[in-house]
Amino acid sequence: MARRPTEDDRIEAIRRLLSGLQDGADAHELAVAVADLHPTNNTFPGEVFMALGADALDVAGIGRATSIPYEGLLEAHLPECVFRGLENRKIQYAILTSAALRAGLEPDLLDEVVWWRTDDYWRYALFAAVALIRAAAACRDIPVPQLAGQLAERHGLADPS
Repeated sequence: MARRPTEDDRIEAIRRLLSGLQDGADAHELAVAVADLHPTNNTFPGEVFMALGADALDVAGIGRATSIPYEGLLEAHLPECVFRGLENRKIQYAILTSAALRAGLEPDLLDEVVWWRTDDYWRYALFAAVALIRAAAACRDIPVPQLAGQLAERHGLADPS
């Protein structure tokens, strides 16, 4: 039986993602850096990354008055990733769940991703969080490492490195 992720695992997933962003890692490098935290047949740490994307939108004050257009989001803020076919639906879902969570609507994650390979979701959630953090930083006109630092502080990680 696979071990259940702990609070320490959640914190470690956040620390690794934010530390990597502060160091300039690309999305694929970040996925490698957190892969060992993902238990087989589980969506973790996808939920963590979905919430982190929502936090980035919140910290940047993204909402109806100051929005980020979905069109062009991936090309501008996740250029190292290419999505084809159903991958486009999966990354769209991962991005929109962070936005929904930011707005106070909790997505029915398990019902949606049951048709996915559960080992997929965490990667798409990570890619979505990276795109949203980068977009939020651009919206605030600050460097990505600075926004990553603000998110780290929000999660009690003064220095995520």
